[in-house]
Amino acid sequence: MDKLTRSQRSALMARIKGKNTMPEMLVRSAAHRLGLRFSLHRKDLKGSPDIVFPKHHTVVFVHGCFWHQHAGCRRASVPTSRADYWKAKLARNKERDAQAAVELKAAGWRVAVIWECDVKNADKLNAKLKRLFHRALGQKTKMGTRR
Repeated sequence: MDKLTRSQRSALMARIKGKNTMPEMLVRSAAHRLGLRFSLHRKDLKGSPDIVFPKHHTVVFVHGCFWHQHAGCRRASVPTSRADYWKAKLARNKERDAQAAVELKAAGWRVAVIWECDVKNADKLNAKLKRLFHRALGQKTKMGTRR
């Protein structure tokens, strides 16, 4: 049973941001430090990606582990109160994410997801961004040569 009244829960949930979240800001900051330039929340692209790197034809979605149900993550648990409602809502989020990725890929975009739990460690986040943009950053490939 929920410890909050329906109106209290509604007010609490209404305060959750969809844009410019702390994980998103951390990814943007890390990308900028690496010299990558981007635009934000392009409504003309399916799913309105959080970060768009037009020069590299790459979009990045910064997903919250709970809202997008990050598989295997402890933050991705389903609430016990109104479980049927939450399971359906979170499943719709995952379906919407998958559909956006399919359409973006079909339009020629590279699609990447960075999870909320990925930004907790700055070194891992930087490594992930470097792998994603290794050519643009002039990083050596596995073969040891630049492409």
